[in-house]
Amino acid sequence: MSDDDNSPISVREAKQLFAKLKSAPALVLAVSGGPDSIALMWLAARWRRSLARGPLLTVVTVDHGLRSEAAREAREVKRLATELGLPHRTLHWRGAKPKTGLPAAAREARYRLLVQAARSAGASHVLTAHTRDDQAETLLMRLVRGSGLAGLSAMARLTPRDGIVLARPLLDVPKARLIATLKRAKIGFADDPTNRDTAFTRPRLRALLPQLAAEGGDARSLARLAGRLARANAAVEVLTDGAERFLRLRDRDDAPHGPGMRSFEAGAFATLPEEVRLRLLLRAINALGHEGPAELGKVETLMAVLDQAILDQDMAASPRAAANGRPVLKQTLAGALISLAGGRIQIAPAPARRRRDR
Repeated sequence: MSDDDNSPISVREAKQLFAKLKSAPALVLAVSGGPDSIALMWLAARWRRSLARGPLLTVVTVDHGLRSEAAREAREVKRLATELGLPHRTLHWRGAKPKTGLPAAAREARYRLLVQAARSAGASHVLTAHTRDDQAETLLMRLVRGSGLAGLSAMARLTPRDGIVLARPLLDVPKARLIATLKRAKIGFADDPTNRDTAFTRPRLRALLPQLAAEGGDARSLARLAGRLARANAAVEVLTDGAERFLRLRDRDDAPHGPGMRSFEAGAFATLPEEVRLRLLLRAINALGHEGPAELGKVETLMAVLDQAILDQDMAASPRAAANGRPVLKQTLAGALISLAGGRIQIAPAPARRRRDR
């Protein structure tokens, strides 16, 4: 890590971090009490004081009810927010907690509560304190899980969620610089022991980072890789948009259309690059299915079956079915019904599953 990666953030740098948010009506700052989010609050407050006019800032702490120390940490955040002249709210994740997948469930609950708080405050954005180190860890987590190009792009600087924008202004900033900033300002912060709990995936991968850094794979390099993959993903999305227009232009006048159906000419679909075909299916299934986002691996399996069915149909392996319009393929996935009939791929909502009597 270079000396710059250990230096406090200057006033000028802080202004640049938040400059694009100057015209927002109000902002919610997600502050847990750890060094990253405490630094976010302190930097944002200092930036706001430098403006004659600017967004209203509200600090929100989410207590997940998982640690006894969380309530005390929330009170400490409120104390510091008050010293900085910022209003503070503590929100609680109520109800039973899952026995498996706890980090993901806690993250989902946190964002849901933060979005609700943003609406209450009239805020357009929720600011989180994700750093360059977090970006590197996210890339590693998704890499070991076999994510596709979109997943390996890791976290975006701006992410829309239910009408609110999640903003990550510190995404290019090393965690060490935030800690150095707090030390210079003589501001304390909490230490969450779950960040070192090897029962969870992220802390285990975090422990590997020093070894990766020794081989040249430090947080800076990994975050740079995530950025490059994000550029590539954005380019493929543009190609997929163009492919959708191409398929619409090839549609016959009598081709089935409607808000509750997607339909592609099978022959034209088969000529497209594999990644584009995959994304077209994902878009249609996620838009029309009613069982949540489709898993990438399952869509890949479906596409392999679909490609083979299109090839068989082209080779007249089932000419009667092709001629009379009966499906040569019919499969459900994530609440969507995918079929191949009469040379066309159709995606529509699947019939609701029948509930068995008990």
